[in-house]
Amino acid sequence: MLRVGLLLVLISLATAGNCELMLEVRKSGNNSTPIAVVPFGNDLQSNSLSGIISSDLTQTGLFQPASNLPAKPTSSSEISYPVWQAAKLNHIVVGKVVPQGGDQYTIQFELLSSDQQKRILGETLTNIPVAKWRDAAHFISDRIFRQLTGKPGAFSTRIAYVLQYKRDGQTRYRLEIADADGHRPQTVLDSPEPLLSPSWSPDGQKITYVSFESRKPAVIVQTLATQQREVVARFKGLNGAPAWSPDGSKLALTLSHEGNPEIYLLTLADKKLTRLTQDNAIDTEARWSPDGQSLIFTSDRGGSPQIYRLDVGSREVRRLTYDGNFNARGALSPDGRYLAMVHRERGQTFQIAVQDLETGVLNTLTDTPLDESPSFSPNGQMVVYASRQGKQGVLGIMSLDGQFKMSLPATDGQVREPAWSP
Repeated sequence: MLRVGLLLVLISLATAGNCELMLEVRKSGNNSTPIAVVPFGNDLQSNSLSGIISSDLTQTGLFQPASNLPAKPTSSSEISYPVWQAAKLNHIVVGKVVPQGGDQYTIQFELLSSDQQKRILGETLTNIPVAKWRDAAHFISDRIFRQLTGKPGAFSTRIAYVLQYKRDGQTRYRLEIADADGHRPQTVLDSPEPLLSPSWSPDGQKITYVSFESRKPAVIVQTLATQQREVVARFKGLNGAPAWSPDGSKLALTLSHEGNPEIYLLTLADKKLTRLTQDNAIDTEARWSPDGQSLIFTSDRGGSPQIYRLDVGSREVRRLTYDGNFNARGALSPDGRYLAMVHRERGQTFQIAVQDLETGVLNTLTDTPLDESPSFSPNGQMVVYASRQGKQGVLGIMSLDGQFKMSLPATDGQVREPAWSP
């Protein structure tokens, strides 16, 4: 795929004509906590705030929003706690919308505990236009999630992916960015040929990817707000698998201009190139550790594709995976403890597995045969990956214990190569 000519056509960031991903819950967690998300008073868009919050919380697998509510209060002053205790709903989300004038609104929300019979969270969002309704709902979901779990939410983040679709009978590819729940897709670029390896900058303001312009593979860095593009690597041979360093100053790349595919560091400020691996095998798919002191990468230096860790300072290499005859496309959790990968035990079945790097225990989480490209959510609670449902390519999202799974199929086309934003 990397040797196929690619002519990229850059288009403006716009949602027009894009197809949203449709969230489908495939498996619910056995220990989901019931929660009541009451429709907000005076919601301008048919209770969309409560609907988005309910969907967000469901997406984690930790919560199960109630479908039957004993009452519909809009503030804590209207709550009768015994009513909610009888319904076995301890956590209750209420809120209302207050016009400020023009296209500006105040959104008030509260999180209540019927067991404690008190408000445990309450905030007011001001100067919110209707166009920011979904952003406000995701923000509220993040605040509720943190209050109840002690961990940050990831509802306000985004996922980049490649959409394969048809136009006038011809296959085309779009690099797109959507909300973490699949809504509001934006096109970054459109191409008649495959697109590869999107990767986010640490601040979420840029994205890097592999393109083929002038019929040569190149690594591009694009600023999302301005659409400005910069070619940062167009060496002879392979230019692939870019990955940002945690401080945003460097990219790890796979290059073959010196003969064999090896891992290199590219300093973005001065374009200084440093070779990190020296081996006759193919070394590729480097990803950074959270502290920036090491990289993981895929290599067949042991006879089959496996994942290794490279210390950037000493250049010492250590093998991480031993289970199965194929382990590749590694991704580290934000805390560095877990390694997600494409895993094959035998045959031609490729599934997503997660290895605890402290204990060495590996768990295969998916049961579909052709899974690829795992990427952790920024709070480390979920993994997004590419999969298939029949002949359709979809994105899958699952919890680390595999108890909750959902899919994000496109309404038109096939999706793959996901990368979760910071």
